[in-house]
Amino acid sequence: MTESAVNIEKSGDRTLVALAGRVVIHRIESLEQVLKPIRGGGTITIDLSEVEALDTAGAWLIVTVCDRLAAEGADVQLKGATEPQRQLIETVANSLPEERAETKAPHGLMVWLESVGRHVAANGTLALELLSFLGETMARLGGTILRPWRLRLTSLVAQMQETGWNAVPIVVLLTFLIGVVLGYQGASQLQQFGAEVFVVDLVAISVLRELGVLLTAIIVAGRSGSAFTSAIGSMKMQEEIDAMRTLGLDPIEVLVVPRLLALLLMLPALAFLGNMAGLLGGMLMSWIELNISPTQFFARLLDGTDVSHFLVGMVKAPFFAVIIAVVGAFQGMKVEMDAASLGRRTSISVVLAIFLVIVVDAIFSVFFAILGI
Repeated sequence: MTESAVNIEKSGDRTLVALAGRVVIHRIESLEQVLKPIRGGGTITIDLSEVEALDTAGAWLIVTVCDRLAAEGADVQLKGATEPQRQLIETVANSLPEERAETKAPHGLMVWLESVGRHVAANGTLALELLSFLGETMARLGGTILRPWRLRLTSLVAQMQETGWNAVPIVVLLTFLIGVVLGYQGASQLQQFGAEVFVVDLVAISVLRELGVLLTAIIVAGRSGSAFTSAIGSMKMQEEIDAMRTLGLDPIEVLVVPRLLALLLMLPALAFLGNMAGLLGGMLMSWIELNISPTQFFARLLDGTDVSHFLVGMVKAPFFAVIIAVVGAFQGMKVEMDAASLGRRTSISVVLAIFLVIVVDAIFSVFFAILGI
């Protein structure tokens, strides 16, 4: 069979490009190199009368060359094509995607203000939805308290083990290390002023009043809050929650209330263990750095630290538990029918829960400072 060939003739502002032979896929590369130097301008006629075979790839080459030359200002004409070749070229031309002109992203003060407004409106809507979900959850919790036989005890115990008992090692370890850091930093600073004994007060007040419960809540938010979102979100994706509603079961009563009660019971216990571990870490570092024996440490602890510091910290624990459980369950309910949504909602759950925990802790700190506690 005849191989492909290209003959280019120029006459003034007219150019004749005659294709011959087989314009098929395995000849596309060589033909493209020959046709590439042709530039637009004037009238360019592409003659296909000598083409023996034309496939889809060849038609694509002809169409792209014609489009390029036309974009450069040439008057491109096709001639000599048989009816099947013409139809193939038209089909390929109609199937090519349209090139979209690149548009610059809008910018400026108004665009920035619009973006800020959209985010504020979205966050306001989210806050209202979260508040509504909190009200629903509190209503179901109140109904469960009034009708305790409706409580699913098996689910409650399982959640208590998952959110409480299984979290003990990580909570104790991290709060112990925080106590060690406080003891070391306090010792290195107070030693300069001969006030080493006050490191006991520093560790005790910091851990009991703020860091013990706050760090515990942050750990639980990252651990259990994300677990709530992923578990409920997976059920939402698999339409198990819709099935519950079909069976006449309330998803909030079945899924959210046991998790909320479990955290309400276990977070104060975890905070207490965190406080003890933090004090133990501070005591150990004081013993190593300042040679303050455990007996001296506890004597100073009892003399210089009021029980109100411990109570101030523990009062926050139930509020943190409500925040973590409600945010985690709410984001789980917001999961859509795709895996990307599950990952996104889990991430939002952890970030939002930790943010709200810190905000509420700051509000409590200001409140207790005003009361002089």
